Amino acid sequence: MSVKKLKRVVIIGGGFAGIELAKSLCKKVFEVYLVDKNNYHTFQPLLYQVATSALEAEAIAYPIRKLFKGKKNLYFRLGEVTHVDTTKNIVLLGKESLEYDYLVVATGAVTNFFGNEGLSLSAMSMKSAIEALDLRSLVLQSFERALANNNPRKRQGLMNFVIAGAGPTGVELAGALGELKQKVLPKDYPELDINQMNIYLVQSGDRVLPMLSPKSSQRAQKYLEQLGVTVVLNTRVLDYHGDYVQTNTDEDIIAKTLIWTAGVKGNPIAHMNGSTTVTKGNRISVDVYNRVIGLGNVFAIGDVASMQLEDFPSGHPMVAPVAMQQGVHLARNLKNLETNQLTTPFKYKDKGAMATVGKNKAVVEIGKMKLGGVLAWFIWMAVHLMSLVGFRNKLVTFFNWTKNYFNSDRGMRLILSKGDIIEERRERVRRWRKSLIKSE
Repeated sequence: MSVKKLKRVVIIGGGFAGIELAKSLCKKVFEVYLVDKNNYHTFQPLLYQVATSALEAEAIAYPIRKLFKGKKNLYFRLGEVTHVDTTKNIVLLGKESLEYDYLVVATGAVTNFFGNEGLSLSAMSMKSAIEALDLRSLVLQSFERALANNNPRKRQGLMNFVIAGAGPTGVELAGALGELKQKVLPKDYPELDINQMNIYLVQSGDRVLPMLSPKSSQRAQKYLEQLGVTVVLNTRVLDYHGDYVQTNTDEDIIAKTLIWTAGVKGNPIAHMNGSTTVTKGNRISVDVYNRVIGLGNVFAIGDVASMQLEDFPSGHPMVAPVAMQQGVHLARNLKNLETNQLTTPFKYKDKGAMATVGKNKAVVEIGKMKLGGVLAWFIWMAVHLMSLVGFRNKLVTFFNWTKNYFNSDRGMRLILSKGDIIEERRERVRRWRKSLIKSE
């Protein structure tokens, strides 16, 4: 532990918000401590490509220590924060404690199952590199088991995949699975009739990508259907029973795999004393300066923060551009506080929204401009490529995308999970349901 001379800023979370803040504070104005439970930053928008074998996990993850190599006033601590004492200005990290002058909570978001504990145990989510690798193993295990199964119904269940939620993550994952079905799996599994594989994208609303215009939504749905994805609208997933997915309609879906992309919620620190207010969506209430309501030297940025404004009554959208802009803006305000200059309220600059559905298929909206097809796809690739952290990751991703474009192959399709993920999850749900019966 260094001798404390400069004002100390402790940042909890190495996601987009935390990394941008730390990068912007890497000067001699502050002593900065960045805390995260992983020693790497994950580029979450491309997790679906890890799950579908287009990229390896190492291509979208970058070591935090390497990112800040040579920054003498920045220190990294690996671990999970167990408690924050806002009266004593102390962060507890296991057995270690960190004092702070300014604390910034940038803990991001987690998957939101909307209180359905059964789904949280049985459905596959995709918010981390580990979860993406598990999903990749599950998909490949399903086809290996289908190949060895002579029961038509069970084989069909193994070859059906249900994705709940048609936001960008769900749409991009469904499109990637559609490409696997058309171009990759028939070569890997010539003994199987891959045409029997079904991909269901289930959306509770009346269109996919509801954050985009109806025109872009229609384009995206058309692209999905071209890739063999069955889009199921105005339908909610209620439960998963191991062999089928229960919906709010009369028709359930036979499938052994349910992938949940239907929502996220904030991930505030569980044990944090002080008068913090958690709003709908499990997000911390902040003012226009990202200061936590009721606490003078504690701030929250990114997905975990809810800045309720007239234009954003439920807080800003939980997307990477908001987190990155808040990180840069808060760094500027913290410097202004130390130099007795005026701080400025945060104003989000919406640079547009986009989603890709597959090769040469994407939708992009920038201001009044609405694009689709090949041009939108190249814009999507350029934006994501430039946003990746680290030159190596940019180079590896560009090489993989170029190779996949010309030969339609998908990396090394390795099953890295030790056990059978399908059976493990079914057993977990069985034990949970048994415990419910006993408690009644």
